[in-house]
Amino acid sequence: MVTLEMIKQAQQNLKGVARMTPLISAPKIGENVSIKAENLQLTGSFKLRGAYNKISSLTPEEKQKGVIACSAGNHAQGVALSATKNGIHSTICIPAGAPLSKVEATRNFGGDVVLVPGVYDDAYAKAVELTNEKGYTFVHPFNDEKVIAGQGTIGLEILEQEPHVDAVFVAIGGGGLASGVACAIKSVKPDCKVYGVQAAGAPSMYDSINKGEIIELQSVSTIADGIAVKKPGDLTFEMCQKYLDGVVTVSEDEIATAILTLMETQKTVAEGAGATSVAAVMFDKVPELKGKNIVCVISGGNIDVSILSRVITKGLTKTGRITEIKTKVIDKPGQLINLLQLISNAGSNIITIDHQREAKQSEVNSCIVSMVLETRNVAHSQEICNTLQQNGYEIFES
Repeated sequence: MVTLEMIKQAQQNLKGVARMTPLISAPKIGENVSIKAENLQLTGSFKLRGAYNKISSLTPEEKQKGVIACSAGNHAQGVALSATKNGIHSTICIPAGAPLSKVEATRNFGGDVVLVPGVYDDAYAKAVELTNEKGYTFVHPFNDEKVIAGQGTIGLEILEQEPHVDAVFVAIGGGGLASGVACAIKSVKPDCKVYGVQAAGAPSMYDSINKGEIIELQSVSTIADGIAVKKPGDLTFEMCQKYLDGVVTVSEDEIATAILTLMETQKTVAEGAGATSVAAVMFDKVPELKGKNIVCVISGGNIDVSILSRVITKGLTKTGRITEIKTKVIDKPGQLINLLQLISNAGSNIITIDHQREAKQSEVNSCIVSMVLETRNVAHSQEICNTLQQNGYEIFES
């Protein structure tokens, strides 16, 4: 089991390698809320901490044979950089669907990349196969004491930067980050609450904690690819059971909204996994903490640009900044202008509009108009719908 002493030793090992990332006030996310910006870590993620702590402790014989890891991308970069800094060859198995930016970054840090069809667990199976075949040392992304101790250094930094912290929210995939952070914080400040956060589409630790045994999911699906893990480790499960005050889940829309909010209010880019902690606070997953001093760990910022574009759209929709409206108009001159005038008077801007004479909902003398509008918020969106209905327009579900 990981101890406070092991985490303190890891902190010494990481001096001059891992940055002490800033703790930044985030009042627009919540009262007395701060973010621990691990997205500003050297590799754009906290994973460097655990990877370097593990690799720096290898024997000369192990270093000579090289290391191998499996990862959706962030652990891959941490292992590749750590191995390169120690003059060690690294092989990294990455799920084929991982963001391109993470794959290329891993190569740039010196790692040999093996793309594996499937998700993290498929990459893990390939890494085990190559370990047995080549004699590499396997650097597990979460179920390893040295790795967990390295991640735990974040907890020590939080306590140093905000001694009066009441609660910490941290993402969970396999559980290495949450285990390390919770162990460090609970060992130094037992009254501080620590909550793990998972994507609702990949709730392996959430289900395992609730059922009191390790659960393996049949499949996972989430924009938070860094925490898309089917099964937690036995070590991390035991530590999360012992140290966490609870595990909550957040939806895809909530994650997208958190990413967008961080960009707009904090000028901070977070990947899906990194934004889950903020989503948990924004959507009051633990309502009794309102007004308390809260820290959200932004675990990483390595998000693919193409995914970011889709996430922004989803976040705008969730917050009512983009609204889709479908209605029916009489098919004769001047009717469309009347509809558009109502939209204009309501203070909304039209992004796209589609006018269909032949649609399921239309009669012979009518047509269907579908619009995507820029709106201020959910209330403004509802106000527009109410105005249209008051003027005789029927609103259909998009």
